[in-house]
Amino acid sequence: MTDLPPPSAIELQSTAPLAGERVTFTGVLASMTHAQAADLVREHGGEAVEHVSRQLTLLVIGEEGWPLEDDGQPSRKLCEVLEWQEKGFSVRIAQESDFLRMVGLAEHSSEIRRLHTPSMLSQILNVPVHVIRGWERAGLIRAVRRLHRLPYFDFKEVAGARRLSELLQAGVPREEIERSLRSIPGFEAGVHRPFEQLELLVRDRRVVIRDKRGLREANGQRLLDFDGDAAVPLPSDVQEADSHPVTLSFLAARQQALELERRDWFVDGCRLVDADDLESAIEAFRMALMMEPQNPEVHFHLGDALYRCGRSRAALERFHAAVELDHDYFEAWTHIGSIHRELDEPDAAIDAFAVALDIHDDAPDVHFQLAETMAELGQLSSAIVHWEAYLAHEQRGPWADLARQRLLRQADAADSTTQRT
Repeated sequence: MTDLPPPSAIELQSTAPLAGERVTFTGVLASMTHAQAADLVREHGGEAVEHVSRQLTLLVIGEEGWPLEDDGQPSRKLCEVLEWQEKGFSVRIAQESDFLRMVGLAEHSSEIRRLHTPSMLSQILNVPVHVIRGWERAGLIRAVRRLHRLPYFDFKEVAGARRLSELLQAGVPREEIERSLRSIPGFEAGVHRPFEQLELLVRDRRVVIRDKRGLREANGQRLLDFDGDAAVPLPSDVQEADSHPVTLSFLAARQQALELERRDWFVDGCRLVDADDLESAIEAFRMALMMEPQNPEVHFHLGDALYRCGRSRAALERFHAAVELDHDYFEAWTHIGSIHRELDEPDAAIDAFAVALDIHDDAPDVHFQLAETMAELGQLSSAIVHWEAYLAHEQRGPWADLARQRLLRQADAADSTTQRT
């Protein structure tokens, strides 16, 4: 009689979701590295392989950006698997979030679809915060929600925009990228956002936005669109002709002219920031403040431009002006704390970070900076609380690695103290 395996072996075999699977990965994973994913495959009964072969059973597509090579083509692994499928081989293709659910990590799957602030995205994607803000102003990415003026973005949309921008800057034709996007399994026919982003990125390497009236530049300049390919600026009187009433009272006309003048200076300042002409942007924001000195948004943008020019004290004054006008201006308080920390004024930095967290506690980057500042002052028990708070929100990126190192070091120090006593 054949010996039956022990019950524990039967249980192990039945609970291994990837038993018998040969798995490989393509594209950048949003939740972990390829090596960590391979470990997960082995832990759940499967075999992780580097290359595509006839024995492969599952290809997992990473969800950070798009699985496109530097030449704009779909990844080589994806092309090979699609070819094997056409020949009748039973190789499955799954998105990263589906793979995570297979191995019981549904919480990591939802993490991919979490919303992130500009600062958080900057850490994860290695894109400067001012670039992310510029993308939003240009319409390349859209804030899903705002809380105390702080925008939150969908991670996948921003990661996808970054990848498309890299490909276009490398000289890959737009049509090639579109063909590649359409060939990706799971890319729904009704998904138009990546193509809208391409249109924004591709026109003469400047951002041109299509709306219901045609084309306009990011600064509001209306353009003529011939056959969807060439765009010619329209005179300002033609651009605004359809948006002004024929007659206006003198006071109403004056107020509207002032509003347009103020808005033009502010928009011009944002455009100059995006073009890295910071000194001109500073002057534009100052002109905007002459028209409306009580606008906290203009003070904030002026402070940001001053800071990027290395004028930290002047920037600090502008951020203070912003919070004087709007006490709940979260990002301004965060900048105040960061500048005080850079100027070696840790007590003032801690105060500012504490105000920011009173306004919005769900802010991992502020928790991290507060923890680092407290640690510099020797307030280690308080710092631990905020490092842990950061990791509760964010597990990826250099700050997450540093927070784990800090906590491990403190745990080791506590163990050493216990052993000595």
